[in-house]
Amino acid sequence: MKLLLASQSPRRKELLSNLGFTFEVVKIDCEEIVPEYIKVGDSAAYLSELKANAFRSLEDGEVLLTADTVVAIDNQFLGKPADEEDATKMLKMLSGKTHQVYTGITIRTPEKSITETDIAEVEFEDLTDQEIEYYIQRYQPFDKAGSYGIQEWLGMAKIKKMNGSFYTIMGLPTHLVYKILKEI
Repeated sequence: MKLLLASQSPRRKELLSNLGFTFEVVKIDCEEIVPEYIKVGDSAAYLSELKANAFRSLEDGEVLLTADTVVAIDNQFLGKPADEEDATKMLKMLSGKTHQVYTGITIRTPEKSITETDIAEVEFEDLTDQEIEYYIQRYQPFDKAGSYGIQEWLGMAKIKKMNGSFYTIMGLPTHLVYKILKEI
């Protein structure tokens, strides 16, 4: 089996490597736009499948893994922030509240495609303007859904409670990936 990881995320690369898999990183160019008719809870799976379907045909023995993480609060989709102002707005929305993190994965072989989504809930303590500014300036969370990384300062200092897999929140539901790849 030749595993192909279609992600530029250093976190996904690290997690997949720590699971014991050898893989090659590949790039997929596709516009990640979620149509309005897709429910927030289905958007991570939709984007993961979109990426998998945009990749070339697979050869015998190749397995493609794509993933996407979506943060949602009050049924509103929070993607990656466009800039500092956008990141600040998102973190203020999450402050003192519980939100959902959906990570969808698609594992494709030449014969079949499997898509699954894992969901976790995260509750933040109240975030002050100074804490938000410190986090954004120091960690530059512009490549992260919802403007934060659980493994960074904000996650360590301000997450009050979570329900679900830490790794799903980090961007790759490792338990699902391992289960599916083991079956393949």
